[in-house]
Amino acid sequence: MANQSVDIITKVLEHSAKLVEEKVDAQLSKLNEMDEDDLERLKEKRLEALKKAQKQKQEWLSKGHGEYREISSEKDFFSEVKDSKNVVCHFYKNSTFRCKILDKHLALLAKKHVETKFIKLNVEKAPFLTERLRIKVIPTLALLLDGKTKDYVVGFSDLGNTDEFSTEMLEWRLGCADVINYSGNLMEPPTMTQRSGTKFTKVEKKTIRGGGYDSDSDSEDD
Repeated sequence: MANQSVDIITKVLEHSAKLVEEKVDAQLSKLNEMDEDDLERLKEKRLEALKKAQKQKQEWLSKGHGEYREISSEKDFFSEVKDSKNVVCHFYKNSTFRCKILDKHLALLAKKHVETKFIKLNVEKAPFLTERLRIKVIPTLALLLDGKTKDYVVGFSDLGNTDEFSTEMLEWRLGCADVINYSGNLMEPPTMTQRSGTKFTKVEKKTIRGGGYDSDSDSEDD
């Protein structure tokens, strides 16, 4: 029985290897059939794509992408959101320890994902906005696409319910909301240490818990 299973697995692997080999041979054959004009056109097409990507990156950088920045007012929030397609805004309080944890991860992701704007706003300076978005728990990340709040990350419940979550875990969560260009597997978090029973607080537009501010930290630092 064991030998039969090995034979089946061997045949499957041989078949898979043959398919890959045939695909590579077809691609090589296509390249060999190209003349100099074809290769030159391919080169020009790739160069044009690189130039376009570089131009887009420079445009993002000119709008404040590529760094994690603090904005000072609600007025700034609306102008920043209007100016960029993808925005992650951290609503924080100085006295909440977990906000400082998020700061560290967001600073790293801002440099990696230039396609997205990463900003932070002190809730004490934005009473109208936090009431409008009905933000209660601090920290909260508002994830915006085309000027509309698509999703929220409330506290650390979506990040494994631990202060020790990785930057990759937060990156995956933002990828689930399509607010960054995520290249990993969205069907599975990048860590298996995530506690069971974790639920997303995925909310459309402006529907999230109301009331005052509750800290998601076990304790607050002065």
